[in-house]
Amino acid sequence: MRLPSTAHTSRPWRIHELTSDFHLEDVWALPTPGGPGELPRLVSQFVSGDFPDGAPLVVRALWEARWKIGGLLGWDDTDTGVGSRVPTLRDRLPEDLRAAPTGPDLVGRPFTSLYQLENEWASEMANRTVHAVMHIGWVPDDAGGYHAQMAVLVKPNGLIGTAYMAAIKPFRHLIVYPAFMRWIGRGWQANAQIDPNLHRPAS
Repeated sequence: MRLPSTAHTSRPWRIHELTSDFHLEDVWALPTPGGPGELPRLVSQFVSGDFPDGAPLVVRALWEARWKIGGLLGWDDTDTGVGSRVPTLRDRLPEDLRAAPTGPDLVGRPFTSLYQLENEWASEMANRTVHAVMHIGWVPDDAGGYHAQMAVLVKPNGLIGTAYMAAIKPFRHLIVYPAFMRWIGRGWQANAQIDPNLHRPAS
């Protein structure tokens, strides 16, 4: 479910300290009902998952088309990423976050972890179009339990980045994100079936 921007901006996330020059693109509630302290389980699911391989054909086709177009136009060349076109946001970390666990990178995907705390995980990526941050927070819900919410923050690279974000917006909202949410929900429920003690709301 898509959330208003205030669902992210009203919380005291540490990512706010690093992204004052980024635009908050999206905020989504993830289908991950659980209890306190379960963010590490979700992070593990993220980094070990197979999305978009398990997604519907249309999502896989869009994903493949994006990478083919990016290859032709040089969007994802090695000199366009974090540490090349843009400096890493780790350079902006205050001392306490530098000392915190970095968190795992997303294997096979362009996101590099920035930090992982008890209730917050952030990773970044960059190419010729954008510098982007994916932020996952673990938040209480109205039923006495917890769930995750995902925020996407972007810094477009000039006109090409602004045009790119506008062009992909309907595909993200109507096709990619709904499929991604279903993938997250299936993985979360599968973990709960393996161990029924997981994901129980706090009493």
